[in-house]
Amino acid sequence: MDNHQMVWNEQIAKSIVENLEKRRMVGSYAPNAAQARDEIVAMIPPGATVYRCGSMTTTGMGLWGKIAELQGVKIIDPYQPGFSPEEGFELRRQGMLADFMIASSNAITLDGKLVNLDGSGNRVAAMMFGPKKVLLVVGVNKIAPDLESAIARVKHYAGPINAMRIGFDTPCAQNGLCVDCKSPQRICNMWSIIEGHMAKGRIHVKLVGENLGY
Repeated sequence: MDNHQMVWNEQIAKSIVENLEKRRMVGSYAPNAAQARDEIVAMIPPGATVYRCGSMTTTGMGLWGKIAELQGVKIIDPYQPGFSPEEGFELRRQGMLADFMIASSNAITLDGKLVNLDGSGNRVAAMMFGPKKVLLVVGVNKIAPDLESAIARVKHYAGPINAMRIGFDTPCAQNGLCVDCKSPQRICNMWSIIEGHMAKGRIHVKLVGENLGY
């Protein structure tokens, strides 16, 4: 990454952090995934419960291996191999009472709005209410100028590529384009647009100066 790109990342992140604070959320910036990972791990105290929501961002940066090394920290992880759908569902319910929820956001606008789209709704539900603290790791590739472009990004890029990743048999997984399908495997079911929070500081957005996730 050249110097001009790094300067742009820092400038845009600074503006978004200021706008998040106006919305009673917290924002911070790390220039790379390694630094962001270490800063997030440092936020988690011994004995905490941490709810893992679906996120290629947090997986790709090696965050969960580091959290697993923390003393006394329990990870509520519905994505463990070998779990039945019923077991995964029960862990998702337990995650709503966790101390921390960690995931990413499908998009964030320049003025600090968080835009997300879920299949089952456990991730957007936990962002809005339940866990005591929400930590969202967001790469610069997910920054959108405004709400309209953020929605378009989620609908026409994040949705199709995640359907492909999961291996679902949806039209978008076949041709890469959203057709507003009614497939039983549709992952675009529940929208969330977070414009602010009554619980000041509950949501912390860690912006990262790299392209992370989808």
